[in-house]
Amino acid sequence: MLTLTNVAKYYNHKTVALEDINLSIEPGEFVSIVGKSGAGKSTLIKLLIGEEKPTKGRIVFGSYDVGKLQPNELPFLRRQIGVVFQDFRLLPTKTAYENVAFSLEVEGRPQGEIDELVPQVLDMVGLAEKHRNFPKELSGGEKQRVAIARAMIRRPAVLIADEPTGNLDDVNTDEIMKLLGKINELGTTVILATHERKIVNDLGKRVVSMSGGRVARDEKHGKYVIV
Repeated sequence: MLTLTNVAKYYNHKTVALEDINLSIEPGEFVSIVGKSGAGKSTLIKLLIGEEKPTKGRIVFGSYDVGKLQPNELPFLRRQIGVVFQDFRLLPTKTAYENVAFSLEVEGRPQGEIDELVPQVLDMVGLAEKHRNFPKELSGGEKQRVAIARAMIRRPAVLIADEPTGNLDDVNTDEIMKLLGKINELGTTVILATHERKIVNDLGKRVVSMSGGRVARDEKHGKYVIV
């Protein structure tokens, strides 16, 4: 499904963000990307969603050659890849319902379709009763649930979660990880970038460890290892 071949990213002659990345992620996998700050996790995610282009190498997702996509083609890629960030990135003047519906409205989806899909995905994340609440009226965990619902509204093949529990306490962290596990069990590929050791070790899933912009370890049932 997702293949990176000899991928490198240089920001200038002295800054090597990624070097010689060879990685393949199959449909339905749950993969944790780990490493110290500066290891290359964030750059890798930017390449996967087409926010940046590789300096060398090739990134293939389904029928898309991601590095060669033109700006007007990126929205079609991003309908297949949902992204959740640490800081939620919700629109403060819109309710939970409106935040989730917004991307469908931008695409010009029929209102009837929006009215059908949004309640379904809010129910999936456990927020059906808070659909009228604004972000300021929600807890951190609830905000992240809205962000996950927004990412899943298009039913993407892949969900990328970039430090999704970084702003949450232990209880909300556990709930968000259970939700990501549920999404994965329903067939969505999940790519989790995190620095939280306990999360990774509790998962018992595939772990890709990065160091100095390279893949240092890739284990099918791995642990969080600083390399």
